[in-house]
Amino acid sequence: MTRKTKARATKPALHLEQAYRSPLEKKIADQLTTAGVAFEFESEKLPYEVPARTAKYPPDFKLANGIYIEAKGWLQAKDRQKMILVKQAHPHLDIRMVFQRASNPIYTGSKTTYAKWSEDHGFPWADKGVIPESWLHEKPRVKRK
Repeated sequence: MTRKTKARATKPALHLEQAYRSPLEKKIADQLTTAGVAFEFESEKLPYEVPARTAKYPPDFKLANGIYIEAKGWLQAKDRQKMILVKQAHPHLDIRMVFQRASNPIYTGSKTTYAKWSEDHGFPWADKGVIPESWLHEKPRVKRK
């Protein structure tokens, strides 16, 4: 019996019916098998975190007094998440929400309204698509980064 045949006779059971996704994976598996080295192929899944991507948020309006206004008719989950992330990244900014209808639930059947969500996350808000007069004439606040 040749060395090559003998090595194949000791092939690990996990390798017998394995499907590889590339010719290189198959080549390496054959090398390991020929060498008589026991191995497993893709037998584990190791968790890792994908680095966050940098996104850019264009606020709808920026008043001369430094107040940012985000106008929302529909406050979707992705918008809620985005606003929370923007606030975390820029806690020194004064970002406020103006809703078309602040009494809308954040999703069908939810008891949390747009207004309640805003309050819970520290966003001053206004209703009926109207910026309060007081916001328009509010003196700029000095917030530090």
